[in-house]
Amino acid sequence: MSFSLGELKRLPMETHITLHACEEGWSYIAEWTGVRLSQLLELAGTRPEARYVVFMPFENANNGVSRVLWNSVDMADALHPQTLLAYGMNGEELPAGHGAPIRLRLVRQLGYKNTKYLYRITVIDNMEAAHDPARRGPWYGGI
Repeated sequence: MSFSLGELKRLPMETHITLHACEEGWSYIAEWTGVRLSQLLELAGTRPEARYVVFMPFENANNGVSRVLWNSVDMADALHPQTLLAYGMNGEELPAGHGAPIRLRLVRQLGYKNTKYLYRITVIDNMEAAHDPARRGPWYGGI
């Protein structure tokens, strides 16, 4: 399935005030507005054998190097009631520096698991396809 930003905004929205904890030692509390990931997975008809959800961002450039840093979570985190596809922050549209137009917000994971600039979501059934070998750090970034 495909959803435009407008279509996502017509789905029931939620707002959560939560802590965003970075693995580099900083953190902040923000108000995030978006749609529950579990709602989209239900609309898409996720099969019972699904075990992981992969999040692909738009390609971005950092210091002239083009890269795509994708990530994944297990279904327990994907279906958690506070896991959002966020399009708003602190009562405003989500700023580009924070991942606009859509970013993943996982309250139970460290910042690097919260994919910015979200482009595609894929549901899979095996762990090998759920881990990006280019990403440093552990696959599970829970707090």
